[in-house]
Amino acid sequence: MSAAPRRIVGVPASPYSRKLRAVLRYRRIPHQWVMRGSPENRDLPRPRVDLLPQLIAPGPDGSPEALTDSTPLIRRLESLYAGRSVIPPDPLVAFLDALIEDYADEWLTKAMFHYRWAFAPDVSHAAAILPRWIMAGAPEADVVAAGRAFQERQVGRLSVVGSNPTTAPTIEASYLRLLGLLDARLGSARFVMGDRPGAADFALYGQLTQLVGFDPTPRAIALGAAPRVVAWVDLVEDLSGLEPHEAGWVTRDGAVTVLRPLLTEIGRVYAPFLVANAAALDRGADLVDCTIDGRPWTQRPFPYQRKCLHWLREAWDALHEGDGAAAREAIEGTGCEMLFAP
Repeated sequence: MSAAPRRIVGVPASPYSRKLRAVLRYRRIPHQWVMRGSPENRDLPRPRVDLLPQLIAPGPDGSPEALTDSTPLIRRLESLYAGRSVIPPDPLVAFLDALIEDYADEWLTKAMFHYRWAFAPDVSHAAAILPRWIMAGAPEADVVAAGRAFQERQVGRLSVVGSNPTTAPTIEASYLRLLGLLDARLGSARFVMGDRPGAADFALYGQLTQLVGFDPTPRAIALGAAPRVVAWVDLVEDLSGLEPHEAGWVTRDGAVTVLRPLLTEIGRVYAPFLVANAAALDRGADLVDCTIDGRPWTQRPFPYQRKCLHWLREAWDALHEGDGAAAREAIEGTGCEMLFAP
């Protein structure tokens, strides 16, 4: 393991950048935050798919390469650095943590994108601020033009993540329910996964940095409905001072009880989407057309989220017999069962 600081390329408006940076801070892994578009980023390697965040790490030949995708990066860091793990040691609890992490990364981001680019005050706010993060020192006219171009591009991509007039009520209702569920959970524990954070906590935090910390419309909703969640996001920003204990993880029996409301929300909205999305891709359909939470849902299919379903099923199949039985009991009646049906 090298003592040299890891470099992470990101921007504050990327929930996945914030997720990975918060993990590095909590795990006390030396790192350098490099802003996308900054002079420091100019000579760094680029990934094949230019996503954020990018973790600069030695490649197979020893030369630096840019790695992406926060979930596998977190697992890679687990293999490189000991202590202060964000993966629970109990296989059942780790599986539930991974399921919640995936929900946050892939479903809650629909709310993040929806609120930022479907509401006029949020669009104006984002167009004004985002380019000024990556164009420091640029002429004002160039910054304004970049903000306008980015706004047009992102508003045009709303349909890609599934935000449209048909799906909007489902997205907004799900966001409000999540705030209530997190408020209730954080009233009895410091984190979703107990008194120490799991990968699921950091995934939820990443999306919420935007929803309750940046975009005005969902922030106002959160301040009215769940100020505890707003405060929690500020706390998770830097947990380097937290001293976790192994006994801090939610227990296996406790997880089945305290995580059930959140698992039920996942089964209510995310599970049916994942299954319908995969089915649409399998039959070569141009649209995912299904019912979620009693409302119609239509969007273009998303290939990456079929991979997410595949990875969840791999994790399910990897559970040993006793753990698999416990996992079946944990999700029974939540709606998540459809993810793992034969």
